Amino acid sequence: MKRLFTNMGWLLGGRGINAVLSLVYLALATRTLGLESFGYFAAIVALGQVVTGIANFQTWQFIVRWGANGDASGAAEQAVREVTGFAIALDMVSVAVGIALSALLVWSVPLWLPLPDDLLALTFAYCIVSLLAIRSTPIGLLRVNFAYATATAAEAVQPIVRASGAVLAWLFMPTVTGFVLAYAAAEIAVAAALWIAAARKERIDLGALSLRRIPARHRDAWRFVVSTNLSGSLTIAGKQVLILLVGTFGGAALLGGFRVASQLGQALVALAQTVSKAILPELVHARENALVIARRMANIALVGGVIAVLVALFFGRWGLEAIAGDEFRGFYWAMVILAIAGAVELVGASLESLLVSAGRAHVSFVVRAIPTLLALVLLDTAIDWNGAKGAAFAVLGSSSLAVIGFYVAIINMQQIRILVEPEGEGLETGSEGGIEAMDESTGGPLPPRP
Repeated sequence: MKRLFTNMGWLLGGRGINAVLSLVYLALATRTLGLESFGYFAAIVALGQVVTGIANFQTWQFIVRWGANGDASGAAEQAVREVTGFAIALDMVSVAVGIALSALLVWSVPLWLPLPDDLLALTFAYCIVSLLAIRSTPIGLLRVNFAYATATAAEAVQPIVRASGAVLAWLFMPTVTGFVLAYAAAEIAVAAALWIAAARKERIDLGALSLRRIPARHRDAWRFVVSTNLSGSLTIAGKQVLILLVGTFGGAALLGGFRVASQLGQALVALAQTVSKAILPELVHARENALVIARRMANIALVGGVIAVLVALFFGRWGLEAIAGDEFRGFYWAMVILAIAGAVELVGASLESLLVSAGRAHVSFVVRAIPTLLALVLLDTAIDWNGAKGAAFAVLGSSSLAVIGFYVAIINMQQIRILVEPEGEGLETGSEGGIEAMDESTGGPLPPRP
């Protein structure tokens, strides 16, 4: 727990820097571009994130899972080398698939998204830059070495370059193109910083590139790869698709306002992702205490979520107007509802990580997929009912159903037994701490102890 909180401290410190600088470029972009043009800018950024989210494999999870403990036949260093080669090979697949997907999306944009034709070339270029800046693999290498301080320093490059670029755009190119270029420069800069930092921790051996070695050692490898990719696509791209569909059904102005409300209100979702990234390596390393760690983190997250929602409720209107201006004041209640959704996601982060660490990434995907698809289907009706607030309620419903699903899935996992102690406090998890020990050579459970 001490190491977990130390690592979380570094991650949250990085998030704090990001949050402060985010306010700088958000204020500059909204006040410079106005409601509708900011909607165009938000659409371009969201399209880049959709492409990256769908095409990108969550390679940091592979590195943590198969590189943290080594394997049955070799040393941990060899395991990290092989899983890194597997991850980089998957990154190459991501770029190739993503380029084709980008071309298809940008070609179809005039049919479903209110984006001017003169911005389509810029949109395609931004999607390509986002793909080239995929950085899940170096993040995994830093996390498997518990180098959270190094990772935080490298990731701080992104908000610094973004904020600096926003200032330059405001001064010299106060257009959608100027702010998109600032975002693109930040993506390239942070990817370069993370790869340099990772290479100093682990030797990057391009000779180890292979899509066969890891699957040959772990029979569940491709299932885990596909499941984590789909789950990541739902978590990242799903939310961006929802923002884009807000523009489809409500126009560029509604998209711009909802994007601001989402960024301010759902800052907790970023915090949830931070908690997840910090807790997963610990759950993999400490299977005996996995359930206890996840439970403690969920309790802490609940308290933090309640506090954050209260802050949004009492100070959100002032913050929205101070940052984005009077033009965005009508999105206050949407921001509050999205803050509640962020609090729900914060509580669910440790539960989702527990499922993934137990080799149940496919269960996590199904639990996340059904509410996400339901929210997308009902979005048009929700916007017709109550505009941005209706869209925010769709997000809240999706997050709530997903977290309830995570909890139910954990209760029903055969590997986890929840026993109430006679005093009514704490949890016992059986002889293996709740998650059955896994044979890394086969991917299956070890036989029971005598």
